[in-house]
Amino acid sequence: MIDEFVALPCSDVVAELGEGVVWDHARSELLWVDIHIGRLHRGRHQGSAVTHLAAIDLGCSLGSVAPAIGGGWIVAAGAGFASLDSDGVLTWISGPIAGNPLLRMNDGACDPAGRFWAGSCAYAETEGAGTVYRVDADGTTTAVLRGTTISNGLGWSLDGNTLWFSDSGLGTVDAFDFEPRSGTLSRRRTIIGPGTGLGVPDGLTVDSEGHLWVAFWDGGEVRRYEPGGRVLARVRLPVSRPTSCCFGGAGLNTLFISTARFGLNADDADAQPDAGRLFSVEPGVSGVAQPFFGDPRRG
Repeated sequence: MIDEFVALPCSDVVAELGEGVVWDHARSELLWVDIHIGRLHRGRHQGSAVTHLAAIDLGCSLGSVAPAIGGGWIVAAGAGFASLDSDGVLTWISGPIAGNPLLRMNDGACDPAGRFWAGSCAYAETEGAGTVYRVDADGTTTAVLRGTTISNGLGWSLDGNTLWFSDSGLGTVDAFDFEPRSGTLSRRRTIIGPGTGLGVPDGLTVDSEGHLWVAFWDGGEVRRYEPGGRVLARVRLPVSRPTSCCFGGAGLNTLFISTARFGLNADDADAQPDAGRLFSVEPGVSGVAQPFFGDPRRG
């Protein structure tokens, strides 16, 4: 039996290409991005709503963000990776796609050792043009996985030995054996293949029971999977383009979902007035606190 839930809008902010929603458990803040205009949103969860606190415009595209130890954030933006402070000042760490205006940075997350991972993709969604990078605490940036198309969700198993990764260009979620000390990958296998229902997999997160929650672009829902790929639950939305999800709020019991208006034709946009807003639902399971950049999660 598949559990069914319905998510409701929880924020008045409307993003064109909302993405990268993440919960900062130290500040009790929700973070999300609007990719093409390069805007970071910060919000506070109160009751069933997310109150908007501030927006920071970076002046370049912004694919993803994660809180950093000691304050501020690391971002995958522009030509690579930078630290960002609350005044909006960017300090560049590395620029692995510098000099290539056809590419941009996309979704990202921190691994259990506090390293930040994010992938690049082509604006034209060219097959195989992207790369997934790992940024260590000292700023060393390593290309870990080449030949991706639209790099999206990244999540780690509770024991830290498996990485799940979605490539929206291929329409797949793959699992890798993950070596926690070195941050290297091996034994790639597909657990969610193309054509497994409406839409394509986008952002994802992992809950406290070790199951995956995957947002499906053009599918209008987030699905919960066993690690082997069996569907356990569906969260339906009144919009077609959910992009990412995370657990947050008190007890990490609320699933927050970012969505997009980007690419909708006029009729679809009129039929989806809430497209681009944040949504939330309490699905009866909690998440796990995500590591900060530079700060390993300790058991």
